[in-house]
Amino acid sequence: MSHQQYMTRFQEFVALPLAKRRFCRDCQQLLLEGDWQEHSGHRVLGDVSISHLKRPSQLLHPLENKKSNAQYLFTDRSCSFFLDAITRLGYKRVLCVGTPRLHEWIRSKSSLEESQRKVKSLLLDIDFRYSQFYGEDEFGHYNMFNHHFFGGEAAHNMCQKFLREDGGRGVIVVTDPPFGGLVEPLAFSFKKISNMWSPTSDPGDSAELPMFWIFPYFFETRILQCFPGFTMLDYQVDYDNHTMYKYGKTGRKQSPVRIFTNISPERIVLPESEGYRFCAVCKRYVASQNTHCDICMSCPSKDGRAWKHCPLCKRCVKPSWSHCSSCNRCALEDHSCGSTVKGCFLCGDEDHKRSSCPRRLVSGIHNKGQNQSKRKLKQCAKKGASVPAGWKKKKKQKKKKVPSGTS
Repeated sequence: MSHQQYMTRFQEFVALPLAKRRFCRDCQQLLLEGDWQEHSGHRVLGDVSISHLKRPSQLLHPLENKKSNAQYLFTDRSCSFFLDAITRLGYKRVLCVGTPRLHEWIRSKSSLEESQRKVKSLLLDIDFRYSQFYGEDEFGHYNMFNHHFFGGEAAHNMCQKFLREDGGRGVIVVTDPPFGGLVEPLAFSFKKISNMWSPTSDPGDSAELPMFWIFPYFFETRILQCFPGFTMLDYQVDYDNHTMYKYGKTGRKQSPVRIFTNISPERIVLPESEGYRFCAVCKRYVASQNTHCDICMSCPSKDGRAWKHCPLCKRCVKPSWSHCSSCNRCALEDHSCGSTVKGCFLCGDEDHKRSSCPRRLVSGIHNKGQNQSKRKLKQCAKKGASVPAGWKKKKKQKKKKVPSGTS
């Protein structure tokens, strides 16, 4: 069913009296009267109100594929912070890439605001189920890993029009990709979106499309490789449907999800009611336990805990780490000395790991079949078993020369 057909059904659904508005939980579909018989044996929710329709993420089951379309939905706390920060910064339009909960939060709150303070929102998401609830000017079926608009040129133009409205001023992108996805293809798509916003910008023009990229803090290095001008904020983003990524926990159980942005951190006010405070030296808001280090001249903590400075390593480290004289570095107390290789152990360079080594990709070391065969050979050698005949290198048999004159 196309997006336009879903919108036609939606208008018919809204016109029904409350007692006849039903939603099939098994098929994840709004039901008209003609659909009741087909879904008679399914789990059906009745009396679907307008409030339900304004919060479709509470009707739909979240997708669970961690690498491609995992849906972790923001809590009301996080949505409230995002909208407050966006309005305080003066933005009037929000391109929500993979953030359906924020999209519906903005729409529900903006309907109560005065016309001068209203914030418009456009949702781009891989989940086509949202086309049941939003028109083509409110939702676009989109894959953020390859910058593909399933609606073709019309959907692309609709998004571009949204970005360039009012001369491109007053718009911000908020994106929350699946944490199992690779950073590089995501960065490629976000740069494509930026080009849609300003495709003919002058080389000397430093203007950038403002962005909030929500991702775990341990991806900071990879994100900064793609976007050197980004900064990680201390704000802990939490989710309704994730058991670990919750606000209010302490120590290592705190949510690791942060905000990466190209907006000056000094302009983004974090809620003091949650313990965040402003560091006058770093000129940004930091977590309550993120104490300033006068030696490093920064507030170094990434995970919300108070880090400590190591004079031998000349940097701040996690509180659970201590300096190891054998390894000449800080590590956990129960680590294996000498077992950690710094950098890439294929080529020896320290600026990357084996997984992203150019030599690995060129030489074919990444070949899965070769690695499996090598492992099996090693296992056979350890057990003292004979190597299967099929794995032995066969010597080329030389052809016997036939003496001339013989038949």
